[in-house]
Amino acid sequence: MRYGGGVSTPTAPSPRAPRRLGIVGASGFTGAELLRLLAGHPDIEVVFTTADSQASTSVGELYPGLAPAYPDLSYVPWSTDLVEGVDAVVVALPHGVSQHLMGELVDRVPVVVDLGADFRLGDVALYEQWYHERHAAPHLLERFVYGLPELHRERLRGAGAVAVPGCYPTAATLALWPLVSAGLVERVGVVVDAVSGVSGAGRPPKPTTTFCAVDSDVTAYGLLDHRHTVEMEVNLGASVLFTPHLVPMSRGILATCYARPAVGDLTTETVLGALRDAYRDEPFVTVTDAAPSTKATLGSNSAHVTARFDERTGTVLALAAIDNLGKGASGQALQCLNLALGLPETAGLPVCGVTP
Repeated sequence: MRYGGGVSTPTAPSPRAPRRLGIVGASGFTGAELLRLLAGHPDIEVVFTTADSQASTSVGELYPGLAPAYPDLSYVPWSTDLVEGVDAVVVALPHGVSQHLMGELVDRVPVVVDLGADFRLGDVALYEQWYHERHAAPHLLERFVYGLPELHRERLRGAGAVAVPGCYPTAATLALWPLVSAGLVERVGVVVDAVSGVSGAGRPPKPTTTFCAVDSDVTAYGLLDHRHTVEMEVNLGASVLFTPHLVPMSRGILATCYARPAVGDLTTETVLGALRDAYRDEPFVTVTDAAPSTKATLGSNSAHVTARFDERTGTVLALAAIDNLGKGASGQALQCLNLALGLPETAGLPVCGVTP
């Protein structure tokens, strides 16, 4: 059956049968968020969801909020036989896992979208330097398109393999890329200070992510060597000092970025104008005069960005807010999937955050 019932950007119905989609590793938060978004997609039918640890459990039992849209869908163990006849597969497995099964997928499925980090870096040496392990499928790296539509939209159209960016790099890149590409800021000395909700750590409980650990607490982690740093540096062509923080909220990212001006007579109007020029036609990026808010993007695929120039310290300030499970993960995966399948880019994707 075809599942439906979500809230999304209105789109015209497709004249052809819906594309058949499978999700590998669908029991985690990113898998659940993708199912929520797909419930409102007019052109995609979910035909299987795998989760070895939740095999035979219904989707509605694990996530009651999804029960109305998926009353008959259950998790099944992974098997390559599942992909016969599907148009696309989204892989939502922990980092380091998808590279071991991707060889079974890329030549059997028209479109594969990976939510993990395994194929984001085209340079195997960079992957092994930052992830501290050998890559199991380096020969497949060049087949993947980095899935940030605002930078790589044309390459994503009709792509057969997509690597969805990390959540922190998405926020930082959207805040800084227009300023770097316009030559307004230096490519050295970039600082990214970001906070994230606890859902970014995944569904399985950890000592640092229980309620008692995160309640009333803010913690910096990954000091100097967080693996998302290299994604930011590749995207921006810049050296980046990145410090992430865990804050006591479920979802959302706010990235506060600092850079040195590369031109004289810089003003706030200039840096804001660069953002507006870059994102004028982007359906999911809103340039704001006010400071971005994570709550404003909650449940959406939108990014809110702004910028300032501080004359007193001679510093450019750029900020971005996203939902780490939306534009930072599953929403962006669906945006890329739409492009790869030749569907309307905004199909199934909310642009407005949940209020209150």
